Amino acid sequence: MSDLTLDVQVWRGDAAGGAFRRYAVPARERQTVLDVVTWIQRTIDPSLSYRFACRVGMCGTCAMTVNGKPRWTCRTLVGAVARAGRLVVAPLANLPVVKDLACDMAPFFDKWQRAEGRFRPAAAAPADFAVVPPESPKRRAADAGIECIGCAVCHAACDIVAWNKDYLGPAALNRAWTLVNDVRDGARAARLAAVAGDAGCHACHSLQSCREHCPKHINPTAGIAGLKRLSALAALKGEW
Repeated sequence: MSDLTLDVQVWRGDAAGGAFRRYAVPARERQTVLDVVTWIQRTIDPSLSYRFACRVGMCGTCAMTVNGKPRWTCRTLVGAVARAGRLVVAPLANLPVVKDLACDMAPFFDKWQRAEGRFRPAAAAPADFAVVPPESPKRRAADAGIECIGCAVCHAACDIVAWNKDYLGPAALNRAWTLVNDVRDGARAARLAAVAGDAGCHACHSLQSCREHCPKHINPTAGIAGLKRLSALAALKGEW
């Protein structure tokens, strides 16, 4: 390969199996991995399947595995990750493959449901807007994890999810943590019970792969540790 050409291996296949296919792609200045995948699909092989939407790091749809690590491909510059002009692009780990680089996200969001990851207004909710002081401890705890956009990068990076498919995973548990700290929510006891099982927060080994790979710089491990404390206290107090 010349200095102006990238040697790119892309996973091609579905849930039944597949293999990497090699492509020669022109190297460009400030080129992203998503640019490379798009060039292959538009120029060489229109049958290549992948997902993207915003292209600016807002939606998380374009997450893939690049040279062994889960990343947003729209925000990943080729120059920062290519090894001697080589790229290996694969679908996210720990999720079923639909086709090529596109994964089935249903199992990921099903875990959000299992973790009670939806807001439930309290019975005594105010008729007007609820006032939540920005400096309050609970608001600060929720703020630390609220920017998650559900890209599943942490899920793909999680070592526990890799060997325990039932584990709720860092994204679902991070969502539960933000809601537990939302003073407007009325499902605290049910949520703590939902995340306290064998596949919940106590299954986390605090390896922090989720924190290391999160593109939003969220630390789900910290929120999961908080859920461990709160669920244990709730059990001791007989709250669930």
